Amino acid sequence: MAFTDLHFFSTALQVQVSVWVILPEKSMGIGVEAGGEATLPQVLYLLHGYSDDHTIWLRRTSVERYAAQHNLAVVMPAVNHSFYTNEACGERYWDFVSEELPNAVQRFFRLSAAPEDTYVCGLSMGGYGAMKLALTYPERYAAAASFSGAVDIADMSHRTGERLTNMQRIFGDTDAVAGSDNDLFALLERDRSAPRRPRLYIACGEDDFLYHQHKKFWPAAKEAGFEVTHYEKPDTGHEWAFWDEQVKVFIDRYIR
Repeated sequence: MAFTDLHFFSTALQVQVSVWVILPEKSMGIGVEAGGEATLPQVLYLLHGYSDDHTIWLRRTSVERYAAQHNLAVVMPAVNHSFYTNEACGERYWDFVSEELPNAVQRFFRLSAAPEDTYVCGLSMGGYGAMKLALTYPERYAAAASFSGAVDIADMSHRTGERLTNMQRIFGDTDAVAGSDNDLFALLERDRSAPRRPRLYIACGEDDFLYHQHKKFWPAAKEAGFEVTHYEKPDTGHEWAFWDEQVKVFIDRYIR
């Protein structure tokens, strides 16, 4: 895979941003099989968690090898602690990741823009971001995945201490999160009549501190009419071995 550290000026954020992008090549080198190049590469938007940044997926997983077999480009943006949201007291990260980023990807790279070739997934906070993108714009994505996702943001907004302060900075009145555009459960209800919806993959370890959110979210998505596959792994917490395993599962299962 080719690797690009893309820097450009974000009008949404009013600052230079860095986005890591890996791009498929016909010849990948010793020990790495390459997918075909007959068509424009498909695109996976891969989102980081609360404690990391856009570099973490290449540092902690083998996603580059997994993508190589599927003629798949992988786009990894950085959003700090924003929960992929236009912050109440901060920056417009939702505008950046939902509108400006895909437009920039199309402007700078020769990749497919077709919904059937576009995917999004993420871990923890990034799992929330992936589901928010897929549920807000269901017509844009073929499939979306959450790994150990913070998928019940109303529950997250009632943390204490520093986390509560940060949630208030991001979302404002935390009592108003439920039912808002930031609430995945509200978005599920809104999408019941959507003519085109992505397939969803939702995975979590049974020892994860977010497992109770996973147990609540995937049945709600299924009840709302989405095609949902969920996976729960025993004796597994919030950990990279699980996320490395699951990003491979998602790519192999959903990327055509």
